[in-house]
Amino acid sequence: MRKLQFPVIFALFCGMVACNGKSGNDSTPSSEENIKKEEVKIRKPVDQAGYDVLLQYIANDDTTGLWPVPDQPLPLEGAVLPYNRIVAYYGNLYSKNMGVLGEYPPDEVWRRLDKEVEAWKAADPNTPVLPAIHYIAVVAQGNAMKDGKWRFRMPAHQIDSALAIAKMRKALVFLDVQVGLSTVEEEIPQLEKYLLMPHVHLGIDPEFSMKDGTPPGKKIGTYDAKEINFCSEYLAELVRKNNLPPKILVIHRFTKGMLTNYKDIRLRPEVQIVINMDGFGRPELKYSTYERFIRPKPVQFTGFKLFYKNDVKQFPHHMLAPEELMKLRPRPVYIQYQ
Repeated sequence: MRKLQFPVIFALFCGMVACNGKSGNDSTPSSEENIKKEEVKIRKPVDQAGYDVLLQYIANDDTTGLWPVPDQPLPLEGAVLPYNRIVAYYGNLYSKNMGVLGEYPPDEVWRRLDKEVEAWKAADPNTPVLPAIHYIAVVAQGNAMKDGKWRFRMPAHQIDSALAIAKMRKALVFLDVQVGLSTVEEEIPQLEKYLLMPHVHLGIDPEFSMKDGTPPGKKIGTYDAKEINFCSEYLAELVRKNNLPPKILVIHRFTKGMLTNYKDIRLRPEVQIVINMDGFGRPELKYSTYERFIRPKPVQFTGFKLFYKNDVKQFPHHMLAPEELMKLRPRPVYIQYQ
C-alpha cells in the first residue's frame, strides 16, 4: 500500500514546491510573476495635464463657466476624446432616406467621407480626425411588429456589412439604437458581441424612445438620466471585464424634453459621453438649437449633425462648414453627416 501512496505524495510535494516558487524551474511562473502580468493588463488614467489642455482647447474660451465640464473623471488609456475629432457618416443600408450610408455603394461612401475628413483636418490642424461609420442597428418602425415593440433589429449580416465598410479605412463604428416601444435595457445587450470589439461604440436616439404607447414618429420621444446611466454602466462593465479602451456613448438631442435630468448623468473613466445636436434646418436654427439645448446643459462632450439635404432646403440653402462650427463654444468633437 505504501508503494501505491508514494507517487501521490511525491506529486503533492512537487506541487507544493512549484507553488512556492522553489522548484528551480524557470519555465514555471511564480504567483508574484502572475500578479505582475495581471497588473500590466490594467489600464491607467490618462495624463491629467495633457487632458486638461485639450479640454480647454475645445471649450474655445467659453465664458459661462460650464465648459470644460468640471470634476469629470480622467478617462482610461486608449480614450478617443478629446485627442481626436470623429467625423461620421450615418444611415442604414436598407434605406436611401435615412442617410448617406444607404444612398451610395461603399467606394462612393468613402470617396465622400474622405473629402469631409480632409476638410476637418484643414479647419483644425491641431486635432487628428478619425472617420467613423454610424449605423442604425435597431430601427423604429411604422407598425407594431410581431412583439408590439415598433422596432426592427437589423440582421447580423447587415451589421457585418457596416463593419466591413468601416474596415476599408480602419474606421470606428457606432451602432445606433431606436428603441420604439422597447427599452435600452432590452436592446443594448443584443449588441454585446459587437460592443466587445474595441472599435465599436454606441449611439441612442431619444426621438424614437416612446414612453406612453404612442407609436414612434407621432411625437418626439425621451430618455431620462437613469436610462443613460444604464447604458454607460453596461458599457463600462464591458470595458472593465475585457480590458477594452473606453467606449463612446452618443446621445442625440434637439429639444429640451428629449433628455431629462441631465445633471444626474454619471460620468465614468470607461465611457465618454457625447450629446449630439441632431436638429436640421438653416444655419440660424441649428445655431439656436445648439445654444438652447447643448451648450447650457453640459454633460461631457458635444457633437453636431449636418444634413446634406434638409439643411439646404430653406434660404440661404447653406450647410454649415467646418470653419463655421469651429467657432462654437464648446467646439464639437463628434461630427455626423446624414
